[in-house]
Amino acid sequence: MHAGIGFKGWTATVLVGVGAVAGFLWLAEGPAAGQVQVYRAPRLPGTSHPDLSGIWQAFVTANWNLEDHGADAGPHPTTLGVWGAQPPGQSIVEGGEIPYRPEALAKREANFTRRLEVDPDNLNAVGDPEAKCYLPGVPRATYMPFPFQIIQSTDRVVIAYQFANANRTIPIGRPTEAPIDFWMGWSNAHWDGDTLVVDVTGFHDLSWFDRAGNHHSSELHVVERYTPISPYHLHYEATIEDPQVFTRPWKISFPLYRRMEENVKLLEFKCVDLAEEYIYGSLLEEAGQ
Repeated sequence: MHAGIGFKGWTATVLVGVGAVAGFLWLAEGPAAGQVQVYRAPRLPGTSHPDLSGIWQAFVTANWNLEDHGADAGPHPTTLGVWGAQPPGQSIVEGGEIPYRPEALAKREANFTRRLEVDPDNLNAVGDPEAKCYLPGVPRATYMPFPFQIIQSTDRVVIAYQFANANRTIPIGRPTEAPIDFWMGWSNAHWDGDTLVVDVTGFHDLSWFDRAGNHHSSELHVVERYTPISPYHLHYEATIEDPQVFTRPWKISFPLYRRMEENVKLLEFKCVDLAEEYIYGSLLEEAGQ
């Protein structure tokens, strides 16, 4: 065993590897060369639609940056060492780059520069909302480095995320209007064959797409597509449109992996208490406490 990998980390690596190998073997057991095998997922009982229920996770580095990025020491290397380091990663954006308007690109650069600033008198003015334990928004919740659970019924889908107890209850086939703007937007779903299509509107402009400062306005419109491609994988795709920030719609895509550990559960990551000192610590210092 490598000296830098503990038993738990080694076990998780093996489990992920086993899932990937199992998926590859399943795909390899298809028809002879020249033929195309289309995966047919198990049906939700009482319906003709696939059952997407399960615990899923993305294994991409998009939460640090949606676009290509190299390794970085992080904001506090003298204090955290490699704990705060950004891993290298490849873009999940179709075409590689986000099509920003010039003024919006300048705002992204300013967001990155001030990504860990905190103003307790105006918490939404600067800084990455993730650091403050705010809800992550859509599609960011999907590619954060934490699992999430899909619970499906005949007329709705619930998606529960580990980070900050974020969740979405999504009606299927009966669209509803957003009463107000939300961190996670307002979602409506329908089926396109075996693909669950989720149309998300009703955002405010406070969430970010990643730690690099990629951002949007309250006109954000996201269309997600969840397609089963094997017993162990969903193909995830999101088309992002915001005419105030981007010159055209753009798309991200990546696979989601089913978590296969025995007795795997979605655990709580309640981070509000963990962020209190980060957010309000300067007020305590001013008060001499």
